[in-house]
Amino acid sequence: MTTATATSTRIYNFSAGPAVLPEPVLKQAQEDIWNIQNSGVGVMEHSHRGKVFDAVMQETEANCRKLGNISDDYAVLFLQGGATMQFAMIPMNYSGQGRTVDFLHTGTWTKKAIGEAKLFGNTHLAFDGTDCQFDHVPASGEINYSDNPAYVHYCSNNTIAGTEYSSVPDAPAPLVVDTSSHMFSRPIDVDKHALIFAGAQKNLGPAGCTLVIIRKDFIEQANPDMPMMLNYKKQMEKGSMLNTPPTFPIYIIGEVFKWLLDLGGLDAVHKLNQEKAKFIYDAIDNIPFYSAVAQVESRSLMNITFRTPNEDLDKKFIAEALDQGFSGLKGHRSVGGLRASVYNAFPKAGCEALAAFMADFATKNG
Repeated sequence: MTTATATSTRIYNFSAGPAVLPEPVLKQAQEDIWNIQNSGVGVMEHSHRGKVFDAVMQETEANCRKLGNISDDYAVLFLQGGATMQFAMIPMNYSGQGRTVDFLHTGTWTKKAIGEAKLFGNTHLAFDGTDCQFDHVPASGEINYSDNPAYVHYCSNNTIAGTEYSSVPDAPAPLVVDTSSHMFSRPIDVDKHALIFAGAQKNLGPAGCTLVIIRKDFIEQANPDMPMMLNYKKQMEKGSMLNTPPTFPIYIIGEVFKWLLDLGGLDAVHKLNQEKAKFIYDAIDNIPFYSAVAQVESRSLMNITFRTPNEDLDKKFIAEALDQGFSGLKGHRSVGGLRASVYNAFPKAGCEALAAFMADFATKNG
């Protein structure tokens, strides 16, 4: 079986992150690392205060706004510290004075955010998926909010459990969402949220940058007595450049935004992602050898979690898949099993090829 892409000797990378990047972006980066915009200097060497990088930053923000239909009511920030920094930075800014933060707890990433929020104030689990082993995201009838929460935090796509919200949950307070693992994989209703954040390394670019989209009136409600690097207002006023920003990750994110626009925008990207995931979910559903982890109505298009009949066969599947040119299929260490992460940049042909391998593996080992 030939599984490498037609344009290179690269194998199919199903890693959950840092994850696959679009090949056209990587090829453009090869050129711009050496000499961007005929400046005679590579993108990583340019001053963040100079005209060349200023143009990169402005274009990246403009294309982000175009992709997400983001109005001027929101600031678009490119920060450091990953999504994990936002787990602490948000409650530091908004949970003081005895306020409670409500969480829809759907797995590891909300657990980490809850742990950070407890350092700064009260927390309440409006939904707790522990007993169901996080196999679904909550329906509206499963959610029980506290009285007057400071904000409500949820993770819209859960890489480890392989679950995803199909719609934005209703909330009685400003809504904060961690979209790290599926940002811009589909249209996003920005206006229903006070703050949206995403670590770049899963679906936007390389590690080292975090996209934050925050409503400006929500910024005004933040604790003003914050260190400058943790102060959303100061970050906004300085255009994400209170200090030297992660210039190369921002450049790559900007190139990814161009690539997504060239594909036709988020409606077209969402349709493609549905087609890609269907190859693998059809294999899971139609071959009795495999079992899905997530409930059907909560299945993620980005992170497809499944199992063979036992752990030994899981290990054999991973080993033989790697021999055939499929890497990164081992489930998260905390849960085991198998996981295929098929982010925006993952090619459709790779999903079709994995489905064929799954059928062959089941025939030989069933």
